[in-house]
Amino acid sequence: MISQFGPEIWLADGPSIKAAAGFHYPTRMVVIRLPGNDLFVWSPIALTDALRHEVFALGRVTYLIAPNTLHHVFMSDWIAAFPDAVPFAAPGLPAKRSDIAFAGTLSDTPETVWVGAIDQIAFTGNAITTEIVFFHRPSGTILFTDLLQQLPKGWFSGWRAVIARLDLMTEPEAAVPRKFRIAFRDKAALQQAVHRVKSWESQAVIIAHGSPVTDNARAFLDRAFAWVPGVD
Repeated sequence: MISQFGPEIWLADGPSIKAAAGFHYPTRMVVIRLPGNDLFVWSPIALTDALRHEVFALGRVTYLIAPNTLHHVFMSDWIAAFPDAVPFAAPGLPAKRSDIAFAGTLSDTPETVWVGAIDQIAFTGNAITTEIVFFHRPSGTILFTDLLQQLPKGWFSGWRAVIARLDLMTEPEAAVPRKFRIAFRDKAALQQAVHRVKSWESQAVIIAHGSPVTDNARAFLDRAFAWVPGVD
């Protein structure tokens, strides 16, 4: 189930889950091995015995990351399975999931335990969610959760397929859905976040809902955020 994506980084795909209005989405998580054999688990997917054993073979599950207020469904299962792991949440999620004792709220500043290996930026000012975008330096990989999406044509049917097409969710290349573009209220914060992402020496982009980008990642980011005014 787990496949190596680059140096010290692996990804695993899980089953699709239903969201609002009956839309269903594929799920994907990323595991990064930090110095000291600590594992950083981004957007945990449904936990199975097989997945638990595969992750255990990579190192010690130390940090569990909910990167926005939408990707938290399986956090409780992972916390129960790895009680020594430290859970971190995107802004707004601790209030939504008061049943989870998060160790901290993610921000623009990397936690000291992963600074140097992983950088991050918060896309704030969005009415739908605040998303923390991460950059794994050793592999040059950027992690996007919902701000970039690309689902294959035929993934949805009926009126949902029409909505998905209009929302740019089924474009040939991953794009920021129109609903997220409209939901950005703070344009200055958006510009600053995009500038930061584009400053990273990226080699690849992993998104939770769509195919990874492994060729010309920086050119891809230019196209993906060309709609943001004031961003070169």
